Amino acid sequence: MLNTLMSLLGRDVAIFRRYLIMVVLYGLLNGITVVLLVPLLSHLLAGEVSPATFWLAGFLGCAALAWWWRVQVDKAGVRVGVSVLRSGRLRLGDHVAGLPVGWFTPANTARLSHVVSHGLMEVAQLPAHVFTPVFGGLVTPLVMVLALFALNGQMGLIALLALPLLAVVFWLATRLGRQVDRRFHDHAADTSQRLVEFAQAQSVLRAFNGEGAGARFLAEAIDRQHRSARQLIYPSILAVTLNAWVVQAVFAALLLAAVFWLNQALMAGQSSQSLIAVTVALLLSYRFVEPLLEVAGYGEALRGARNQLDGVREILAAQPLPQPPQPQSPADHSVTLRDVRFRYGASETEVLRGVSLEVAPGSMVALVGASGSGKTTLMRLVARFFDVTGGQVLVGGVDVRQMTSDQLAAQISQVFQDTYLFQGCIADNIRLGRPGASDDELAEVVRLAGVETLVERLPEGLETLVGEGGARLSGGERQRIAIARALIKDAPILLVDEATAALDTGNQAIIAETLARLRGKRTLIVIAHQLSTITSADRIVVLEDGAVCEQGCHRELAAAGGRYARFLAQRESAKGWQVAGGQSHLRQAEHCVDT
Repeated sequence: MLNTLMSLLGRDVAIFRRYLIMVVLYGLLNGITVVLLVPLLSHLLAGEVSPATFWLAGFLGCAALAWWWRVQVDKAGVRVGVSVLRSGRLRLGDHVAGLPVGWFTPANTARLSHVVSHGLMEVAQLPAHVFTPVFGGLVTPLVMVLALFALNGQMGLIALLALPLLAVVFWLATRLGRQVDRRFHDHAADTSQRLVEFAQAQSVLRAFNGEGAGARFLAEAIDRQHRSARQLIYPSILAVTLNAWVVQAVFAALLLAAVFWLNQALMAGQSSQSLIAVTVALLLSYRFVEPLLEVAGYGEALRGARNQLDGVREILAAQPLPQPPQPQSPADHSVTLRDVRFRYGASETEVLRGVSLEVAPGSMVALVGASGSGKTTLMRLVARFFDVTGGQVLVGGVDVRQMTSDQLAAQISQVFQDTYLFQGCIADNIRLGRPGASDDELAEVVRLAGVETLVERLPEGLETLVGEGGARLSGGERQRIAIARALIKDAPILLVDEATAALDTGNQAIIAETLARLRGKRTLIVIAHQLSTITSADRIVVLEDGAVCEQGCHRELAAAGGRYARFLAQRESAKGWQVAGGQSHLRQAEHCVDT
């Protein structure tokens, strides 16, 4: 737990170590202050005023020093909390920035969002509000054990043996319901994600769920969180009760030892000094268990924080893709796949099964296949979202694993199915692809991507704000801006995943013409659903169940009578495509097909 917190703090770990030393000193001061009560009360009960006055002065001075030191400890705890929020988020941000894009699944993204917002806030409160009483409460009894040994060996031994016993019980109590607690935090992260989704998708929800059913997913997430919270109540109560019972049992054992000592003193006819010693030992026993009861009460807070830190640890444990010690530079802009195999998990089935593919520099390859055939996965492997589980992916004759992330990023530009725009204006979002692009270069990609018609009808043109995630624009408008962003990067290899899926027929034609003009200038790998884009490709690769079932140009595949020809026949029947004169020339009755 502490190791995770220290790794989260990074360079600020020295602040945390200084704070821990201060807490230990605070616990020692508290223990010494309590121990000073022994001679003070002993002299007072014996009627010795002058020595009692001396010990009283010492007790008050030590108590004042402990109070002042607690203020310093709290300030140090606040500094640690601030460091957690500042350095911790930077540490997570730096780490996550180096993780492969494939790590950012919906589940991991939700966990990251929950940890960065709620989780780190809870962890930041630990030093000032939890660690100080807990660590101080563990150190203080150690000092009192020495005092009890000085008064009575039997009571001192009981107190000494109780400390490891209590440590084991506290540890076991934190394990109770840990799985339920983890499930609660997972459901809390899912609820947070659903809440953001509910706010961002109001236009869609209101269009299709006029009777309020749009809140169903959010309501289900809240209900799951509510059920997991109820399941967490019982182990929480059991853990707190168990801790308190064991501490009280220790106190009962000390009380019995004191009574036995008192009986022995009375039977032996010992002096009043023995009775005073027993009385002081009883008071010390009470002060011994008092901080331990406080520690027991913080068990639930520690368990919750541990789960948050476990989430941090899991994120920090995610490894970036290995970087080569001696990077190699690509010789050209070709893309080659050699017997590529890939699965998302060790227990999952293969998504790609022995795919081999050659994409020559400057050529255009269209990937065609049913949903789930492996098209998007193949595209992501070229961009090294993941590493292959078998085979090789080469760019310019170099295995992508032998190139640095910066080298590979410089070679590839991408257009995803799901576009995301950052808050700012249209021009800023396009220039994200190349911040140093000139106004003329910006104007050119605006024209090529069909953004020109969009900005002409907006009063502020390219300076129009897009809103969070591009919420002020339609899906097709966001897609065109994303395409312009990919084009302005001017990378030699362009990966296009369903670029025209959200566009109307007019803009589909513009993008198809743009891709056609880029042939010979860039290496293009396109997942296409528009027939004009497919037919203009130099080669069409048909994927089925993670394998290449056929490849060739449009004319060859249409005449071969294979999977691609059957696909065309199905689309002709369903969409109105017609074959002219028994040849493979197609006349378009509808503008696009869905692959």
